Amino acid sequence: MAEPDRHSRFLALLEAHRRILYKVARVYGGPGVEPDDLVQETIAQLWQSFPRYDDRLRFSTWMYRVALNVAISFQRREGTRKRHLAPESQEMLEVARDVEGPPSEDLALLYQCIARLDDLSKALAMLYLDGHDHADIAEVLGISTANVSTRIGRLKDRLRADMRSLSTDTTKET
Repeated sequence: MAEPDRHSRFLALLEAHRRILYKVARVYGGPGVEPDDLVQETIAQLWQSFPRYDDRLRFSTWMYRVALNVAISFQRREGTRKRHLAPESQEMLEVARDVEGPPSEDLALLYQCIARLDDLSKALAMLYLDGHDHADIAEVLGISTANVSTRIGRLKDRLRADMRSLSTDTTKET
């Protein structure tokens, strides 16, 4: 594929699935981590890996895999050093800019609870809340659908309890 065609196709796919980038950044970014830094690094990795993208796979599934791998790696090394990458063009970052705005109080509380989870549970929660079925989640995370079902049940119970606890703590403070 010619370079201009590849660039245009990448931008179109990025535009269609940009919310994935910010969902991953919100879930895996932590205190002191700018979501745009994580999004920018993910876009750079997506662009670098794009020549190897297999059209037989759904782009969103491939994008989640890349984004999750980048986020987990970013999170691991963030404590020891900062690293800034710029995508090939600023246009790519602009396409991915989040359009949702700041989260509501309930959503912020949910993100706070999700932030306390281990990496696999964070990814599972994000994919489930994004409306993916168990087979898609299993494909993205590389686990069985039965494992997805079991983990989602446990995750729901834990998040309910954590949200009740945090909600109660917030009420006591006011």
